[in-house]
Amino acid sequence: MEAVEKLFETWGNAIWGPPMIVLLLGTHVFLTVRLRFIQRYIGTAIKLSFRRSREGAGDISQFGALTTALASTIGTGNIVGVGTAIAAGGPGAVFWIWITGVFGIATKYAEAVLSIKYRVVNKEGFMAGGPMYVLERGMKQRWLGVVFAALLSVTAFFIGNMVQSNAIATMAKEAFGVPQWITGLAIMTLTAIVILGGIRSISAWCERLVPLMAVVYVGGCAAILVMNAGALPHTLRVILDGAFSGQAAVGGFLGAGVRETIRYGIARGLFSNESGLGSAPIVAAAAQTKNPVRQALVSSTGTFWDTVVVCAMTGLVLVNSGEWADGLHGAALSKEAFSQIPVVGPAVLTFGLLTFVFSTILGWSYYGEKAVEYLFGTRLVRWYRWLWVGCVMLGSVATIKLVWSFADITNALMAIPNLVSLVVLSGVIAAETKKYLWRGNIEASSE
Repeated sequence: MEAVEKLFETWGNAIWGPPMIVLLLGTHVFLTVRLRFIQRYIGTAIKLSFRRSREGAGDISQFGALTTALASTIGTGNIVGVGTAIAAGGPGAVFWIWITGVFGIATKYAEAVLSIKYRVVNKEGFMAGGPMYVLERGMKQRWLGVVFAALLSVTAFFIGNMVQSNAIATMAKEAFGVPQWITGLAIMTLTAIVILGGIRSISAWCERLVPLMAVVYVGGCAAILVMNAGALPHTLRVILDGAFSGQAAVGGFLGAGVRETIRYGIARGLFSNESGLGSAPIVAAAAQTKNPVRQALVSSTGTFWDTVVVCAMTGLVLVNSGEWADGLHGAALSKEAFSQIPVVGPAVLTFGLLTFVFSTILGWSYYGEKAVEYLFGTRLVRWYRWLWVGCVMLGSVATIKLVWSFADITNALMAIPNLVSLVVLSGVIAAETKKYLWRGNIEASSE
């Protein structure tokens, strides 16, 4: 097993080398410039995101689509992922996670525009969209759509399933001594209850769960930061210094060079906010919206909340605690940081991780089944859902290092064709944006 872990780690380091970093960040920056800094409309986007009324053709409300997307993005990447990034790349990785989020808003917007523009209605009357349809209908490259869908159908089991169940099972064992298989069984049962009802059942749960879990977790982070307000200036200096110079060895921490800092910051940023990955636009395509740009603005707020707010606060809390310097990482690092709040701290962390994990498993199940639908039609979707439920248990008892390494690899491979489509079709994205946003026609219908 150690040999396999080492092999996947080596592959992950190779794939997440300079070319991948340049492609991802380069696409973020390119789209930001091409779309005239679309991030400036974040206020308008947030206002639109809270509307729940039917706005046009689609399966679920704009708010339902956003919360389902947030369910899949606000997950272990916001807690455990930030901790592993700090452990591997030093505190400077927090800066690169944040930068990935800021510029990633443009990419998340662009993905949604294309996914809604090229979406179709399946045989059962439901919307189907995402990068696979963009690659086929927009770029006229069906083979790339097949490649993306194949990667997504497999990747979903790791990034959206086993990584998630593994994180909460490990936390429950360390915090309360609960055997990992028992935690896995409980999550597996709850997952089956929700996902077998399809996207409307998933959306209904996410609309209630996501706002609650975000408020509780962010509140806990804010309380810790207020308690340690005096150390915040030093914490910010450590993060900024580490972002451009790496981190020297301190205590049990082995130290990281600038390349490792950037690599782990960007990799975990992508894992968390999924901008450029091509997953969130799949649920955006199911939204009831008047035009592609309207829902794309709503979708872009997902990256803002996930990374610019939640990941940033997590990073500040973890670095501020100083526990990373003693060699702690992942869930253990988060546990020590939140223990600063007596009694309530560990409970907030456990609640946050449990709800983050469960919601992510729900959201990603939809992404995976849509990939299977694209490849084989709707006849295999129900079987995929049952396989998904079973893998929740498998992930809860798996080796976390191996799972994280494989998730890094599949994330990168899935992102490549999606990022290429965004660059090639950037003219279409800009034209749609000009038609509905820059000309003040955001309420216009595309029908």
